[in-house]
Amino acid sequence: MNDSRQDEHMNEEALMRRAICLAQRGIGAVNPNPLVGAVIARNGVIIGEGWHERYGGLHAERNALAHCTEDPAGADMFVTLEPCCHQGKQPPCTDAVIAAGIARIFVGSDDPNPLVAGKGLSRLEAAGITVVRGFLKEECDRLNPVFFHYITHKTPYVIQKIAMTADGKTATRTGQSRWITGEAARRHTHETRKRCAAIMVGIGTVLADDPALTCHLPEPRDPVRIVCDSRLRIPLDCQLVETAAEIPTYVAACRMEETKAAQLREKGVHILPMPEAEGHVDLRALMRKLGEMGLDSVLLEGGAALHEAALRAGIVQHLQIYIAPKIFGGDAARPAVGGLGVAEVAQAYRLTDLACSRIGEDILLEYEVEV
Repeated sequence: MNDSRQDEHMNEEALMRRAICLAQRGIGAVNPNPLVGAVIARNGVIIGEGWHERYGGLHAERNALAHCTEDPAGADMFVTLEPCCHQGKQPPCTDAVIAAGIARIFVGSDDPNPLVAGKGLSRLEAAGITVVRGFLKEECDRLNPVFFHYITHKTPYVIQKIAMTADGKTATRTGQSRWITGEAARRHTHETRKRCAAIMVGIGTVLADDPALTCHLPEPRDPVRIVCDSRLRIPLDCQLVETAAEIPTYVAACRMEETKAAQLREKGVHILPMPEAEGHVDLRALMRKLGEMGLDSVLLEGGAALHEAALRAGIVQHLQIYIAPKIFGGDAARPAVGGLGVAEVAQAYRLTDLACSRIGEDILLEYEVEV
């Protein structure tokens, strides 16, 4: 490869990475749609760019075309996800790309949506546009694990978050748990809350901590709040109930006393009747219900019991473990994952794709949960 070709290739990579950066600006605003960025360039110079800014708004390709500083005919487009070719809340992006006279399009991720799934690229090629498939695919794919899971499984992508000490404790023997991690780690958790469509806890966490489960960031986006409460024990005066009229709040229950249910509904709480599994809410059924409601992602911040039940039910895709430089010790201190636990080493829940980072004084370990 000669130098000029190498320079051109590196320039193309830089343009796609710009599109990836743009896509990330849609975090927390486009669910259940994917994060998508697009850049239009002529001879390596950007003449237009855009991203999917909010659910129901312009898709990235049309946004980039709308912001072109000159006629894009004959230019290149770099887009992180295959352009749509069907009518949704917006018209097909393939039509706009063809009409604009784009000469080449570099596409990162394939779209698993059955309405697209290669049809968009085929339509572009049929119109005479040169399509470069899978360009920086791995980097583009990292934008949308939530969308890819949701569109193929019809259930939310579940992120299980655990904050614990170096000896694996999430509370002292007296139940104190604030604060295990430092301020930087807690801020990072709120960034995850902003990304997710919903946040879920068990009734034990509500009774012990009375959490608000809101997002404490500038320009916050509060996730939908979900409580697994098989016997409908949630207090009428807890923060979740008192603010249910402002922030959508759902309680998943198996058995309920109708007077209590009516009182909760009067305060704005939505009751989700769920089947029972081993004496508790059937988490698999709950995930199917949340998927039907259009919730593409759930941050699970439950206690030890819910963490164990979620792993056992096989609903967790991603695990975030914040480890603080502290030791509580004691048999009575609360563990990160409760229940009986597995009987044999071979039955352990397997984790893959480790990512390790330092956040302030704490360490964050992230894994995918092996199916």
